[in-house]
Order: sequence, then structure tokens, then C-alpha cells
Amino acid sequence: MFDIIIKNGTILDGTGEPMYRGDIGIREGKIAEIGDLHNEHSETEIDATGKYIAPGFIDVNDHSDTYWRIFLDPNLESLLYQGVTTIIGGNCGTSLAPLANHDVIKSIQKWTDIKKVSFNWLSMGDFLKEVEKKKLSLNFASLVGHGTLRRGLVGDEVRDISPSEMKQMKKMLTQAMKDGALGFSTGLVYTHAKLASSREIAELAEIVKKFGGVYTTHIRGESHELIRAVEEAIRIAQTTGVRLQISHLKAMGKKNWPLMEEALNLIETARSSGIDVHFDVYPYTSTGSVLYILLPDWATEGGRAMMLTRLKDANTRKKIIKEMKENEYDYSKITISISALDKTLNHKRIEDIAQIQGKSVEDAIIDVLIASDGHVVTMMEVLSEKNVDKAVINPFSIISSNGSGYNVEHVATGEVVHPRNFGSFPRVLANYVRSRGVVGWEEAVRKMSGLPAEKFKIEKRGILAKGNFADVVVFNPKEVKDLATVENPYQYSEGIDCVVVNGQIALNNGIISDLRAGEVLRRKSSLFEF
Repeated sequence: MFDIIIKNGTILDGTGEPMYRGDIGIREGKIAEIGDLHNEHSETEIDATGKYIAPGFIDVNDHSDTYWRIFLDPNLESLLYQGVTTIIGGNCGTSLAPLANHDVIKSIQKWTDIKKVSFNWLSMGDFLKEVEKKKLSLNFASLVGHGTLRRGLVGDEVRDISPSEMKQMKKMLTQAMKDGALGFSTGLVYTHAKLASSREIAELAEIVKKFGGVYTTHIRGESHELIRAVEEAIRIAQTTGVRLQISHLKAMGKKNWPLMEEALNLIETARSSGIDVHFDVYPYTSTGSVLYILLPDWATEGGRAMMLTRLKDANTRKKIIKEMKENEYDYSKITISISALDKTLNHKRIEDIAQIQGKSVEDAIIDVLIASDGHVVTMMEVLSEKNVDKAVINPFSIISSNGSGYNVEHVATGEVVHPRNFGSFPRVLANYVRSRGVVGWEEAVRKMSGLPAEKFKIEKRGILAKGNFADVVVFNPKEVKDLATVENPYQYSEGIDCVVVNGQIALNNGIISDLRAGEVLRRKSSLFEF
């Protein structure tokens, strides 16, 4: 007797091997049998005739933690409707633990209104216990954010780290890895990490290597600096032997699009020389980031308060505008998605705001930042579709959302979130596999399940095999598709008919259950730990 039998489907097991017909029997949260089970009985039977059965998708670059969504909405509906059963947080240099002190939570203020945030932990261990209490609808694991470590010690100062502070960072990272973190992330494009040297990152990566963890990086630059930034990441992996994951690889800005080919060549060359490097990609040509990245680096040094003081000073403002006019951003491609100022600004193009006010675009950007107290998130249509294609198709890419879990009711806030939050995984299946045939079903599913599980050492998940945890997705290959758009992102994907998390049905025929069977995943301890 099984708890659940999924019958009459076509199995894509997550390894990339050819699909085959079969049934899956689930008992006590695990896959108990795969094969011909038509004579077997179960409490619940799911008919997968004409459908594909796959491992639950693993989103390795997820921000549901730093956007506080895991606490505000533990169902994370927009992810479940995509077939996602596991998310990894702590990406791009920012994690919710470990915290050197309670002020460090400021590191998430560029994404979340921290006035609405309350927390009662400092260590990674205590944070993961709190997440367990929330009972998420899917599995959650975390990386350790370099920016979170660093900011806990230097605050808003922008300077080199001292030897004693470096020692403290290593100690905190070591304990967080012991507490179950999967690895370590950097966000080298952000103000608080820009000054961090390659040596500083490498010293921390060495600790991650000893624990068998992964180093993920939002590299130092994604426009004209792309090649140098990829080379730096690869050099750190080569020096330390750490497993490397480059986050949301892309070339921003039309004149930098040709660099993508060279970046992919660098990764392929590194792979052929024995370096364990992959990258993740989301299938959209628009990016989402904070508005202040359009300012010169020096203008944002010292944190938000210092930045706002500079923007309000007439002479400094003139200098900032002069430098902005010399940079390479195409301001016509920038739309405000989230602003602390006024809902009416959301979905407005910066260029239109400037025109209405009779100001330069640079003046309008500064005005919006001042009026919004520095809290503005934008969408920028700055990527090449051909480059996104190359990234998705590349054998070393992993599909991710670089997004967060939302419900459709969130539309009432007036925030215009990125469509990737609602559509990334089905978009790949619908567009790249079914419509265009540039990736096979087996390979696409591997990039969403087996490969990320292997890369991040998530044991007994990501592959449909006897004895593995029953994280399973049943989808209709003819109907699976994303509906979310830039204009209307609040639309759940279609064609994901059933999602099973740890042997419990989380989504069935469009209805989300209230069981919330997700687990907190911790890195397995090793005999060689120090």
C-alpha cells in the first residue's frame, strides 16, 4: 500500500537520460517504487496520462528570504505554480544570518522595508530553526552572504577589512557552515562589497572548500567589466579549489552584448581545465536592480544616509550628474517597479518622469532617490535575447528565477514585480523546449533539478530514484506556460498540474493545499570538518 501513486505518466528523471513510461509509488515522504504499478493500491492516485513526471524544480538563486517573503507568505504560491519544490536563499552577498549584531539586518533594506521586519536570531542555526517554525510550502536552504558578514563588522564604512575583522569573518563563516549553510555568496557589485579584494574573497572561499560547500557570486560587473569579473571568479575557484557558481550571468547594455560569447568561452575553458564552474540564468531580457546602481560608485559609499546627504548637496549633485552623463546606461530602458514614495511612480519610465517634470533624466533619478529615501527598485530592458538563448542552451547553465515567491494578491501593494517571480521555469519549458525545440525536455528538466542538486550537494533530491525524497512535479507538456508579463506580472503559470513536496500534495489541479510540508535543508556534516 502506497500513500500516493502517480500512474500512466512519462518520467523525466532529472539525470538527462531519455524519458520513459512508468508509475511512481510514494510512501512516508519518499519514492518507494518506480515501474509498472497498475496492480498496486494507494490512498491517493494521480492520473498522469499524457503528462510528464519530473523531480521538483530547485531554484538555486532565490531571494524569498531577503524580500522577507518566507515570513510574510510561507505558501510562496508563485513558485509552487512553477513546479519549484526547493529554494536556496542567501544569494548575491546578502543572507539573513549570521548577524554580528542586530543592526546588520540593514543589509536587506535595499530590497525590503526593514521597519516592517522583526527577528530574533543572530546565528545561522537559530535562523534556520525560525524558518522551520514558519512551515514553508517548499524546502529552503541558505548560503552565507559575504556582505552580511562584512557589514556586521565595518557597518557603513567603505574600507579594507582589518586582520582582526578578517579573523572574525572566518570564525562566523565557519560556524554558519557547521550550522548547515550550503556555501557562501558575494555581491561584489554592491557598495558594501566593492572594496573587498580578491584575496579577501579567496580566504573565505578556502573555508567553504574545506566544508565541501559552493561559492556563488554576483560578479563585480556585468557590463563593460564582464570579462574581468568572470576571470576574477574563475581565478578564485582555481586558487582555492572551491566549486563555483556564477549568479545570473549576463551582459548588460547593447554595446556589451558581444562580451557574452567571450564570457561563456572563459567558463568552458575553465571547465576543460578541471575547474568546477557553472552559472545560472533566468529566461528574460529585463533585469531587476536597485536604482542607486546608476550613480557613480563614490556617491554611494558609506551607506544610504551618506548617499542621500551627497545627493542633497547642490555642488556634489552637479558632479554626480556630470559623471552620470558620461556613463553607458540607456535610461529609456529603465522602469520603476517598487518605490517607497508613491504607488503612482511604479511602472513609470524614468525618461517619462523626467519629461513631465521638464528635467534631465539624471536630475529625475536623483529626485526620485531623494523622495523615496533611497528605496527604489527598477526593471531595465538591457539584455540581448540571443545572449539569453546562448545561456539557457549552454551545457553548464542552471535555470533559476533570481526572484521570489509572491501571491497574486500582492498586486494590491502597487509594486510591479519582475515576471520572473511567476514564470521562469515554465517559460523555459514552453519557449525553449516546446515552441522552439532548442533544448530537449530531458536536458531542460536536468537544468532545473538533477544538475542544481548535484552542484549544491542537495542529497536525495533533484532525481526521481527509489529512496529519494518525494519532491515531484506532474506537468502537461502541451499546456505548460508562463503568463506573467512586465505589464501584468501577477499571473500564475499554467500546466503544472500537481506538485508533491516530501510526499505531501502541495498543489493539485490549480489548488494549493494548506499542508506546507517543506523542510529546511542543511549541508550534511563531513568527517573531515575542522
